[in-house]
Amino acid sequence: MKNNKWAGLVVLATTMNMALVSSALASEPVYQANISMSSAGKVVKKAVKKCLQDGFNVSAAVVDASGVLVAHLRADGAGPHTVSSAFRKAFTAASLRRSTGELAELAVNVPTTAGLQFMNENMLLLQGGLPISDSGGVVIGGIGVGGAPGGQFDEACALKAIETLSD
Repeated sequence: MKNNKWAGLVVLATTMNMALVSSALASEPVYQANISMSSAGKVVKKAVKKCLQDGFNVSAAVVDASGVLVAHLRADGAGPHTVSSAFRKAFTAASLRRSTGELAELAVNVPTTAGLQFMNENMLLLQGGLPISDSGGVVIGGIGVGGAPGGQFDEACALKAIETLSD
């Protein structure tokens, strides 16, 4: 009978603790800084324009800090695969908060990290994706560019595009 008494107290204490924790968690909203639609539109436009000037037909995508698509632009003549590669690079950069070029290099040099590419169907560890941060260094989104004949060219267009946010 004593065991039942203790079991009841443990259940009661656990229930009260869970109620307190869930109450505390539920009462505080979580706010996340995100890139605006207007800024995202400017960024994709600048990325595609820069790549066109360099002779590359690309797609550019911008996602918010959660990896949700905010803006996408595909140049005339850009291959159909560029649509998904741009989005996936942007998603990867925003969700892992690192450039996709760094992540691709990491996957090659540290074999235990190669599995990153399989974490989510939207991950793509190819150069051309960069996180976008606000003036305080908080990641507010990501940009991905796909379609140039080398990730270094995609990344250069993405980098130039991000500069429009500080103008």
